[in-house]
Amino acid sequence: MRRLILQEWLSLDGYAVDQEGTLDFFPATQVDQFSDRDQLEFLESVDTILLGRRTYELFVDFWPTATTDTEIIADRLNELPKLVFSHTLSEAPWGEWPPARVVRGDAVTEIERLKVQDGKHMVLWGSLSLAQTLIAADLIDEYHVQLCPTMVGGGRPLFPGLHGYARLKRVNVRTYDTGVVFLHYEPQR
Repeated sequence: MRRLILQEWLSLDGYAVDQEGTLDFFPATQVDQFSDRDQLEFLESVDTILLGRRTYELFVDFWPTATTDTEIIADRLNELPKLVFSHTLSEAPWGEWPPARVVRGDAVTEIERLKVQDGKHMVLWGSLSLAQTLIAADLIDEYHVQLCPTMVGGGRPLFPGLHGYARLKRVNVRTYDTGVVFLHYEPQR
């Protein structure tokens, strides 16, 4: 059975985006060759990238023209099949690369269908509304949190309104020169 992996960047005070809806706390201007290599290795374990509409719009403005000269994960990321969950988009081009497939139906039903198919794992990046829907449906198999050394004082949290405990087990922790801490957890089911 395929696993659904949620990868999110969070501020130290727990926000996935700041009060203006930006990711300015994300240390994107600081290159960390070790985290980039880890991410490239991770991408070998997945065969599908899942995105919500807003994250797709952010990604499509950058990634299809990125090269491995500046972003070592660019080719691998661009070649992977992508699904964009949206009720408003009818198509999702990806530059010169194959377009993403738009999923307009119920995300929970589609993820349940995909998880029982053969294949490698799937990764969900950003896409807070979609992530929160899939968390509530208990469909996330791994949480990969990149904890940034910045507090933003407000914004949108990844885990709003949980209705009880969600117990997780730690699988891995890594630290990077940028001050980012990578946390890998899995639900205890």
